[in-house]
Amino acid sequence: MKSANWLAGSILLIAFLAGVMLYPLPILFFQELPHVPFLGRALFILLLSAGMCLYRITRGPTPADRIVAVDILGILIVGFCAILTVSTGRSWYMDIGIAWALQSFIGTLALAKHLEGKRLEE
Repeated sequence: MKSANWLAGSILLIAFLAGVMLYPLPILFFQELPHVPFLGRALFILLLSAGMCLYRITRGPTPADRIVAVDILGILIVGFCAILTVSTGRSWYMDIGIAWALQSFIGTLALAKHLEGKRLEE
């Protein structure tokens, strides 16, 4: 049963990535930029990755898996901010990304300490 689920998930993932590579949807981007198709593809790959992280957060078998998924989701949000910075030309998206990365790191450390059974002062 597990191998059938892995096979079905792999086929779905490959089909989605092939669709994104062949037919990018140019949204949120200025059309005069020369790298719009790349940014559109990168955005949708990040969205797919975020969906997988949300699935792992909700269905993770262990708390450690959930912590790793939350940390990866924070990294993906920083990636979203970087794509928005490049595509719109507004630098304040990167400020949000830097603040999010710091907050995500501190939150991951705090959650790891909590799961170990230690207090935050230790």
